[in-house]
Parts: sequence; C-alpha cells; structure tokens
Amino acid sequence: MGAPMRSIAAVVIGASTGGVEALLRILPALRGDASFSVLVVLHLPRERSSLLVEIFAPRCNLPVREVLDKDPILAGSIYFAPPDYHLLVDDGPCLALSMDPPVEHSRPSVSVLFESAAAVYGPHLLAVLLTGAGSDGASGLQAVQRAGGMTVVQHPANARMPQMPEAGLARVTADHVLTLEDIMSLFQALPCAGRA
Repeated sequence: MGAPMRSIAAVVIGASTGGVEALLRILPALRGDASFSVLVVLHLPRERSSLLVEIFAPRCNLPVREVLDKDPILAGSIYFAPPDYHLLVDDGPCLALSMDPPVEHSRPSVSVLFESAAAVYGPHLLAVLLTGAGSDGASGLQAVQRAGGMTVVQHPANARMPQMPEAGLARVTADHVLTLEDIMSLFQALPCAGRA
C-alpha cells in the first residue's frame, strides 16, 4: 500500500460533499482500544447546528465529541469541528476554535486543521483527505508531508465528489491512495504511539 507504517499519535480527516457517507464507513472501523486521537473537519452549513455527534456516537467504538475551545486532546476520542469555526491544534496538545476568515471558501477549513496538526505532531500525524468539491485540504496535505507525517487520499474514482482528492494529489505524492474499504483496513492496522 505504499509507505511503511509508523507510530501515530493523531489522525486528521477532512471531507466535504459526500463526507458523511464516507465517514460512516471508516470511523466505525477504528478500534475501541485506539490510543491516538481523531480530529475531523467536515464542511457543514454554517447556519445550522451540527448533528454529527448524534449520528456518529452510536456507530463508533470511540467516544465522539464536538470540539469546545481549549479542549484537551484525549487519546482514543473522535472530535468534530463545529459549524463555522476553524479547528486548530495548539501546543499541549489542545484544541482551539477560530473565527478567522474562511480559507478556500471554507470555515472550518481542512487545510487549517492539517497545517496546525502537522506543526504539533510532525511525523506522528496521519492525514486523510476524503471526497469533496473544491480544493480545501491540498495545501494542508503538503504541510503534513513536509512535517514528515503520513498522507492518505481517497481514490478519486471511489469518491462521491473527486475534486478534493484530485486537488490533493496534484499537490503531493500521497503515501497511500485508497478506497474507503482500504482506509478501513489501514485504520484497523494502525500502530499506536501511546497517549496523545
């Protein structure tokens, strides 16, 4: 499947159109004893509250939370960015929310999450770019790769909307280009770096 596996302290995932369906496939594949944290940016309508915790909590083996500003990052937890806030990783590590202007027409922005997580986790970060329209996440993948992290892109032919995966692959040679089924297998095989 490409690059060798390495110890992972955090997984960051970005998606847009088609993302709920894709995440419903891959997040339940995470083991209940995972010792890494999972941070998710999904483009959502900014005027509505998110139902992601209600959708995903009953289906996942890990606890699912919507991020609050300054939340500590707990290993073995899944965090979703709230609508209309950028999600960032700060030293600690902890989570931060920002009302800075949209990036690539998006708030939350996948690239903002990926870039901030790369700065904190470096080679112990796994970034996954899924289905979506537009190019959000491409520059973030580049930052993860520069920091020595592992990059995974959903195979464009397997994505409901191939533009975000295609934009990512135009920027980086990803470590893995995978179907959702193969991403599920990758998640189940992840080595762990200890508590995040």
